[in-house]
Amino acid sequence: MTNPNPSSKMHRSAIQVKEAQALIQAHVRQGDTEIIDLADARGRFLAQEVTAPHPYPHFRRSGMDGFAIISSDTLGTSTENPILLEVVDEIPAGSLPSVAIVPGTASRIMTGAKVPDQADAVVMLEMTEAMENQGRTLIQLKREIEPGKNITPVGFELSEGDVIMKKGRVISAGEVSVLATFGIHQVQVYKRPRVALFSTGSELLGIEEPIQDGKIRNSNTYMLACQIRDAGGEPVILDAIPDDLQIAKQRVEEAFQYYDIVVTTGGVSVGDFDIMADLVRDDDVTMLFNKVTMRPGSVTTAAVKDGKMLFALSGNPGACFVGCELFVRPAIGMMQGNTQPYLTEITAVLGQRYNKINNFTRFVRGSLQVEDGQLIAHPASLDESGVMITIKDSDCLIIVPPASEALEAGTKVKVLRLAGSSI
Repeated sequence: MTNPNPSSKMHRSAIQVKEAQALIQAHVRQGDTEIIDLADARGRFLAQEVTAPHPYPHFRRSGMDGFAIISSDTLGTSTENPILLEVVDEIPAGSLPSVAIVPGTASRIMTGAKVPDQADAVVMLEMTEAMENQGRTLIQLKREIEPGKNITPVGFELSEGDVIMKKGRVISAGEVSVLATFGIHQVQVYKRPRVALFSTGSELLGIEEPIQDGKIRNSNTYMLACQIRDAGGEPVILDAIPDDLQIAKQRVEEAFQYYDIVVTTGGVSVGDFDIMADLVRDDDVTMLFNKVTMRPGSVTTAAVKDGKMLFALSGNPGACFVGCELFVRPAIGMMQGNTQPYLTEITAVLGQRYNKINNFTRFVRGSLQVEDGQLIAHPASLDESGVMITIKDSDCLIIVPPASEALEAGTKVKVLRLAGSSI
């Protein structure tokens, strides 16, 4: 893998997507950590390995409502030879046994309650028949009960010192439940990377401004903000940069001082006003790549300055969206120790004929459906780089490799699932 380091912005050396991702990975630095309350931990990435401070469960507990017994009392028991046991205690969940079990006795016990030390089995309530005799409560059994029946032993799920979760795991409902079970009320997590977002171009209007002839509203930064938030970052939308190299340099320099990542959209194509293409040629900026063998977004650019990443994405909405998913999202994940930062790749069947031919790999917006037990990927009807309307209807990117002829419906294809995909 080589750094293109062009002497001119017209010089673009294209590299493969996976090579570009590897270059980014080699330069990403894990971020700082912080301690937060468990209640605030959803969606955060663990910055520590968590081990069990005690076994779980830490006491023998009943697996159902019934009676705690000594199993040897039931040896030889049958329908023809039932036994009677005296009920000497009642143990609700959360309470401790108050009477020791001896042969010939039993304790009424609820699901999850602590089993008396002397008992080695719990017989379910439905297998007993209750009766009263001279003020004593008795139960009748008509079958043998094996030792250990319906008792969850100490450490059945985890022993003390077992690894509960590894560093880099994202915290969701299941993780919160386990951590809370062990009384871990605070966790060490990676700080969310703060991401500065710029749009470049004098053609841009604020989204609150009325439409003007020849102008477009600055929608990309708002789209990117959502993508970055989904990836675990904290987006900060900054004012758009006009087509002025000196202003752009100043604004990006300032952003590098206060933010962990800088992302721009626009100004990377080969033209008269390619601000970011010029910017990444500065001596204090190490350019990783400025062209990728992909459609849309072949002019996507990545650079490093003072150990911080700069991503210059296309101003075309479709290309901007794809570039963020393939490059910015993984970088944000890697900064937080995410061990699986890339979009999940699955196999599906192409739902319609795809006619476009290109010598670059295409990442086609599409939707996934299960039809007759098969996973079908339907390409978006409009998938041009500048088209934005189909982004909202897409939950995957269909990978169409370089080809000299159309891809027929029914062809197996690789698909990248987007965030929020239900399949």
